Amino acid sequence: MLQLQSPNGDTRVLLHSCCAPCSSAIIEYMLANGLRPTVFYCNPNIYPRHEYDIRKQEAIRFVTAQGLDFVDADYDHEAWLRDVAAGLEDEPERGRRCLRCFLLRLEATAAYAAEHGFRLFTTTLASSRWKSLEQINEAGRIAAGHHPGTLFWEQNWRKGGLQERRNRLLQEYGFYNQLYCGCEFSMKRLEKAPEVPARPQAET
Repeated sequence: MLQLQSPNGDTRVLLHSCCAPCSSAIIEYMLANGLRPTVFYCNPNIYPRHEYDIRKQEAIRFVTAQGLDFVDADYDHEAWLRDVAAGLEDEPERGRRCLRCFLLRLEATAAYAAEHGFRLFTTTLASSRWKSLEQINEAGRIAAGHHPGTLFWEQNWRKGGLQERRNRLLQEYGFYNQLYCGCEFSMKRLEKAPEVPARPQAET
């Protein structure tokens, strides 16, 4: 198992969660290393609302089974379209729209951390092979810079056996395994794909 130590020595971590499949192994490894995450669910990018509700309930199911706190940032997709996607509808995956999306979600995470006494926050977004780790870390650093006293943990959650453990937990818990990032733009990309594997890695 991956040996984890937080960058500032804190054991209390605010973990931005994108979905249950991507969160499960990270949470398990944190707990095994003496870290206690509080899960912050902020994903207004997810479309449609039915998809959002399914993903959120799966996240709640796993988090509560671990005896951890779950914070629901609620859902406002219209505001997300206005603040993130307007003018960037034709951007490719890993383009400017994705960076702006990460910024919005991690800004909300950093704000909650500052308001509730968390000095450290990180995100399960960094576990997805579909996303740019550089963009995620940039967004996290910017968000932390807006909230003095908070630090973004730039951990690569794809390494150290986490991906393999994630896939096992997906099977053990029977998680709903989404096939696209969440927004309507990634949904369109999926619809245009000539072939979709039976059980792809979840995008977040």
